[in-house]
Amino acid sequence: MLCPRTTTKHRRNDKVAPVYQKKQATAQQAEAVVDALMKERSRLEPQQRREQLLDTGAALFAEKPYEDVLLNDIAARAGVSRATLYHYFPSKRDLYVAIFKRASNRFLARVGPDPQLPLAEQLAAGLEAHIQSFVDHPYEAVTINRGALSDDPAIQAIIAEELNVVGQRLIDKLVAEGRLREVTEIAVEGWLAFVRAACVKWIQSPNISRADLTEMCLRAFDCALGHPNKLLASPNVRNMRSRLFALLP
Repeated sequence: MLCPRTTTKHRRNDKVAPVYQKKQATAQQAEAVVDALMKERSRLEPQQRREQLLDTGAALFAEKPYEDVLLNDIAARAGVSRATLYHYFPSKRDLYVAIFKRASNRFLARVGPDPQLPLAEQLAAGLEAHIQSFVDHPYEAVTINRGALSDDPAIQAIIAEELNVVGQRLIDKLVAEGRLREVTEIAVEGWLAFVRAACVKWIQSPNISRADLTEMCLRAFDCALGHPNKLLASPNVRNMRSRLFALLP
């Protein structure tokens, strides 16, 4: 026969256990709700997730050389698992090329001036669009100009497309005005390389104004064609530059 003390203890335990179990179940339910809310907040549509990963990758590639960026770092900063990152981009190279391609598409979407405009106005408008693309997406601007994978066929194809869309338009216009194609191709492609390098340097260390950068690039175009200040002297370009500079921050 159990003693009264033991019997009382058991009865007390019988009452406490259900209460403890109920509290524990409630805590577990609350934790499950919090987890579900966190997952819901972090859940993105596939295209949104892809854009987030591209943004994160561009930021890291801009901070470090290509070789020093790890996919683990990108996944951690984006708040996703490595498996999720690999689902969208099977390799670091695939992610880098996708960043490059997105930046190129944005650039080409901007540089579509009216072909009926005089060459000088088309050039000035295209240059401003190019500079604005660097301002809007500085991380990508630095990333795609670090030189990583410069010999990669996919990167070369993207660069060739840019040159074909932008450069060929200028070349054809200049040739139609009587310039020799071979010389013009060298001048235009060299100028485009100069503009890209100047914009990268400027976006990293903006020690001159945007207006000064624009004028420098326009002067470089004139010099490449062997006619210093001809483009800058154009009344239409002067008026366009005045309007553009008035809108600059």
